Amino acid sequence: MVAGLLVVALVGGCGVASRAQDADGGGGTTGGNPTNAPAGPIPTGLEKFYQQTPSWQRCGSGSQCATITVPLDYTKPAGDTIELRARKVPARDRTGRIGTLFLNPGGPGASGVQFAAAASFVLGPALLRKFDVVGWDPRGVGDSTPVRCLDTAEQDKFIATDGSPDNEAEINELNTVSKGFADACEERSGKLLPHVSTEDAARDIDVLRALVGDVELNYIGYSYGTFLGATYAELFPKNVGRLVLDGAVDPAKTAEENNIAQAKGFDTALDAFAEECAGRNCQLGTTKAEVLAAVDKLLTETDAKPIPTGGEREVTQALAVLGVIYPLYSREAWPRLEEAVADGLAGKGSRLLAIVDENTDRTPRGYTTNANEAIYAVNCLDRQDIRSVAEAKALASKYQAESPRFGAYLLWGSLSCANWPVKPTGKPHSIKAPGTKPIVVIGTTRDPATPYGWAVGLAGGLESGVLITRDGDGHTGYKAGNACVDTAVESYLLQGSAPAADLKC
Repeated sequence: MVAGLLVVALVGGCGVASRAQDADGGGGTTGGNPTNAPAGPIPTGLEKFYQQTPSWQRCGSGSQCATITVPLDYTKPAGDTIELRARKVPARDRTGRIGTLFLNPGGPGASGVQFAAAASFVLGPALLRKFDVVGWDPRGVGDSTPVRCLDTAEQDKFIATDGSPDNEAEINELNTVSKGFADACEERSGKLLPHVSTEDAARDIDVLRALVGDVELNYIGYSYGTFLGATYAELFPKNVGRLVLDGAVDPAKTAEENNIAQAKGFDTALDAFAEECAGRNCQLGTTKAEVLAAVDKLLTETDAKPIPTGGEREVTQALAVLGVIYPLYSREAWPRLEEAVADGLAGKGSRLLAIVDENTDRTPRGYTTNANEAIYAVNCLDRQDIRSVAEAKALASKYQAESPRFGAYLLWGSLSCANWPVKPTGKPHSIKAPGTKPIVVIGTTRDPATPYGWAVGLAGGLESGVLITRDGDGHTGYKAGNACVDTAVESYLLQGSAPAADLKC
C-alpha cells in the first residue's frame, strides 16, 4: 500500500539506525565555532534564529542533543515557530577536527536523530575521527514538531488496504481510506501541513549549519535526502561545501515518471533476487521463472484471502507486496525474503508481517515514529500527483503495461495526495545550482527504489555534479561493500578532492 511503498522507496540505509541506540563517540561538549557566533551571512529577518545558542546536552554514550527553533513560515519570520531536534556525535580527533558532517537518511520522514545514533555503522572510521556528525529530524518528523494523523488501529488499516483495486467496490474503499487519512492529517496537523516542503527543510539546514559554526555545509544525503541536498545547493550555492548525494532522486521527473520508474526498479530488483534464488536451487524454484511465479502466486492468493499470522492481524495483498519489496533493498535480506514467501504460500504470514512491521516502525505497542504520515505531508506538497480517482483510472492501463506486478500500487498509492488538503507548491525542474563546489552523486545500477537513471539525471543537471556509478544491487552505494565507492567518497569528504568524472565502481 501507499504508505509503506513510498516510505520504503525513498529511505536510504533502511534499518541501520535500529542496530544501535548510540554511536561510539567521545570528546568535547560543543562543536563548531568556539565563540558561538553564527557562521556566514544571516538572511534579513532571520537574525534571532541564526543567532540562537543551542544547548547541547548529553543524550547517550558519546552523543549530545539540542532543540533548535525555526520559523513555521520563512516568509513570516516574526510569526509562529516550530522546533527541530538534533543529535551530534563529536569528532574523535578533536584537534584535527575538520568540521560538521550532516546526515539525512531519506524518507521523507526518516529520523536523522536515530540515524546519527548509528553513525559508527553508516560512516567509515576516518570520517568519525575528523567530523562532528549531526543528524536532525526534519520539520514534521519524529522528535521535531511532528505531523500527526492516525492512531495505531487507523494506520494498520491504512497500510493494509488493497492498493491495487480490481473493481469499483475496492476503488471506493481505497479512496475512502485515503481521504480519511488526508482529513485526519488536516484535523490534527493542519497548521503545519503547508510548511513541510523540501524547500522549507533546506532552509532549516542553513540555520543548523550556521549554529554549529560551519561556513559551508558538509553533507551526506541518502535517497530522498539527495533531493533535499540538491535543493539546499539551489537555494544556498555559496554555502555548499562537500555534498554527497547517494541513491539519487531526479528533481526534473514528474510524479508519474517517478512512480513508473520505481515500479520498474522493483521489477529489476526482484528479477535479480529470482536469479540468485534459483541459482542455489532455493525452495521457491530452480529457475528464475519459477521463483517469480511463486511471488506472483503469493500476491494473487493474498488478494483473494488474507494469510493468518497467529495474531489479530492478517497479511493482506498490500502487506504481502511490502513484505516482498522491503528485502529487495539489500542482498543480505534476500534469504529472509525467500523464507517469508515460502511461509506465505504455506499459509503462514508471520514472517511477512514481521518484515513490514520492522520497516514501518510498528511494535506491539504501536508505531514508534510518524514516518508513514510525514512522507505524505512532504511528497504531496513537493509535486503534483494524480488529482482524482478518474485520473487514476485513466492511467491504470499505462501503469499496468509498464509494470504488471507493481505498477498499480504506485499509481493508486497516490490517492491520498489527490485528497490532500494543501495544494502542492513544488514543480519538477532540473537543479543546476551554479557556482557550487563539486557535488558527488552516487547511482547504483540495480537500485530498487531510486533507479540509476535518476542519478545520471541529477548529476547531469548540476553544474558541478560528479557521478559515481556503483555496479550492484540494493539501495544506495556508500558503505555497501564496494571499496571503490567508499574510498572515493571518503577522500572527497576528508580532502575535498572530487573523484574523476563518471567514476565506475
